[in-house]
Amino acid sequence: MSEEFDPHLQELRRGTIVLACLQLLRTPGYGYGLLESLERHGFATDANTLYPLLRRLEKQGYLTSAWNTEDARPRKFYRTSADGIRLADVLHAEWRALTAAITSLADAPTSPEEH
Repeated sequence: MSEEFDPHLQELRRGTIVLACLQLLRTPGYGYGLLESLERHGFATDANTLYPLLRRLEKQGYLTSAWNTEDARPRKFYRTSADGIRLADVLHAEWRALTAAITSLADAPTSPEEH
């Protein structure tokens, strides 16, 4: 893809990462594992984007967290809260509606007057 489109693609993906995190963290996970899961599902992001997002979603009440100190290396596990599940459901419904709308635009015949 051309670099000239990168800012637009980045803007489009920004909101999808929130929804992807809320969906994936319905099962508790830690930051690095979440980065790997996001990558596997086609949501490539980096730690400098993810960790501030996790902190913000936790502060807003959409995620909860707890430290697991049982392993040699303590890890902070995140989980989608009840409010986060409601937000994810709303965002997912909106995503489906937007997808249908965009698809209808792409499939619609255009007349010369519309150009």
